[in-house]
Amino acid sequence: MSLGVLLPAIGAILAFIFAIALLDQWRERRHGYQLVWAVGMLFFAVGNACEALGGLSGWSDPLYRTWYYTGAVSTAGWLGLGTAFLLGKTRYGYAYAALVLLGGLIVFAARNRYPDVGSLPVLLLIAALVVGLAIAVETYFSNERWPQIAALAIIVAGVVAAYFAFALPLVGGEVALDPRTGVPTGDGIAGQERLISLLLNIPGGLSLALGALFSAYIFMPKKRALDYSLDAGQKLDHFIFNVFLAIVAIPVNFIVSLPATIVALFTGRIHSRVPATLLIAVGALITSGTDALSRLGSTDLFQVGKFVGLLLIFLGFLVSIEVFREIRIPFTGRVLRGARTERSATL
Repeated sequence: MSLGVLLPAIGAILAFIFAIALLDQWRERRHGYQLVWAVGMLFFAVGNACEALGGLSGWSDPLYRTWYYTGAVSTAGWLGLGTAFLLGKTRYGYAYAALVLLGGLIVFAARNRYPDVGSLPVLLLIAALVVGLAIAVETYFSNERWPQIAALAIIVAGVVAAYFAFALPLVGGEVALDPRTGVPTGDGIAGQERLISLLLNIPGGLSLALGALFSAYIFMPKKRALDYSLDAGQKLDHFIFNVFLAIVAIPVNFIVSLPATIVALFTGRIHSRVPATLLIAVGALITSGTDALSRLGSTDLFQVGKFVGLLLIFLGFLVSIEVFREIRIPFTGRVLRGARTERSATL
């Protein structure tokens, strides 16, 4: 069996097990981010299963469309949304809003690559502006509803994308495969669908990675080389200044805090979310990177990158007791690993 079949098959099984475990944790603890991540992992599993089936027995029109919709359109958006729900009580909404706006701008810039899409790029840009602004405003007033706004936007975009994915004819009338590697590409998918996938993948994939880094930043032992405040109530000019300052301050503070974090890691005094989210961030960056390379025409590392990325994300979730406080056989009372508590939590 070739790696082109084996890697996506193993990835599909791993993602499905992951989704079931998340659903079981959500059933027990009722945290929204667990349910949203479970949906994202189910999409990931179906997309990988389509790749395995296509590589094993050949690609059909429905299989190809399902692969693109579940893997290229839906996975990143839902996984990034799960991070939004996890960090819904923080100021991370500003970053998510900026990523939504970035997605809209990139979609508008890419409009000339798809001459058959009509006014859709303008509509998607307007939608991104409205959603991004709404999320930023809700974050400013410390309303925890901004992830729900993001969820509504992703659900609506997903419904529209489903129509485009399964109703519009394939470009050239056939499945598009890389002739060198045999890996499927999006070249056979209509431009409308590919633009929506951009709009969902950019905030989704980057949110998963940046949200993981932000979560690590919250819980790591911090040294504040640059101070800032994003609290509401300050004068508007001070707030705007602090927003731009935070763009620089957070990465700087993150870097200068790394030595103390490394010491805490090796002495067992670190919050579990720090190493967990760093693993998730690296996994998300690898997955997003291989997807970006595929869009640019390079599929050599596509399946390996997705598999390694998924494995790192899975390991990250297992490390974090925020998601898996205990591990048991799903939907049973049989505990495989007992409940854990943090030895030290630095907030």
